[in-house]
Amino acid sequence: MRLRAGTVAPELAAEHPGLWLAWAEVQATPGRTPPELRDRLRGLADRMHGAQAIELRRREVPHLHRVFFHHVGLDPDVVRVPAEAAAVRRMREGGLPPQGLVQDALTVAVMETGVGVWAFDAERLAGEPALGLEAGRLVIADEQGAVAVLFEDPGPRAAPTKATTRIALVAVAVPNVPHVFVEEALWTAWEILA
Repeated sequence: MRLRAGTVAPELAAEHPGLWLAWAEVQATPGRTPPELRDRLRGLADRMHGAQAIELRRREVPHLHRVFFHHVGLDPDVVRVPAEAAAVRRMREGGLPPQGLVQDALTVAVMETGVGVWAFDAERLAGEPALGLEAGRLVIADEQGAVAVLFEDPGPRAAPTKATTRIALVAVAVPNVPHVFVEEALWTAWEILA
């Protein structure tokens, strides 16, 4: 896996020192969740109970995401940070039922590291992913504009489809999150998909 750093708009870099975007590409096609990944999801779900979900916000990476959310005007109790969103899904659904190879790889990455990873169809991106501002919102963008609002799923222009053969995995590193967590999140998703 070749880890790359995406560009951060100068105004964002000045306002949020330490904010960066990491990404990597993997040859992969969306499909069904294989049995070994189903087992891994089941194991992660079995280890996550109500007490762990509540305690999650005190862990380093989710806490730093909560701080960043407050800085950019998002209420983390309304718009959940990635790790908490996965934990809430687990509590609501009583487990982590398979959602397809790509989505399940992203779920494992966030559950194991606390860092969210998003998947884009690399062939439909115009250039490299970057962090920017568009219409007052923080976005992941390419040379043609926004492809996703930050911490939300990709828009239709760059979302993976059944025809996708190359996926760009993107992680947003909020300030003060150690690089090792970001790298591990991307490596985890990449390894599952490769």
